[in-house]
Amino acid sequence: MANSIKIRAKLKDDVVQVKCLMTHPMETGLRKDSKTGKLVPAHFINEVTATVGGKTVMSADWSGGISKNPYLSFDFKGAGKGDEVTIAWKDNQGGSDSASAKIG
Repeated sequence: MANSIKIRAKLKDDVVQVKCLMTHPMETGLRKDSKTGKLVPAHFINEVTATVGGKTVMSADWSGGISKNPYLSFDFKGAGKGDEVTIAWKDNQGGSDSASAKIG
């Protein structure tokens, strides 16, 4: 799922605020297909990490309870303007993606 993450990172008063939108179907495995009546297989992001300079600044373990195309926002300290934030995810079907943005 190349290019599935959009990121913005801004520094204000020593705190970096990161906002990102991830494009992903996030299927729980409990929904039935309206045409066939069969269950739609589970397909969801189960691991998200954010790194700056090789250091993990945020990690999350998700399940099927997260909505389609999830939005994530978090703050952290310890980075400066021009540093690069990388967001990466992995899903329960072996898919993955990552994207980076410079802190503005």
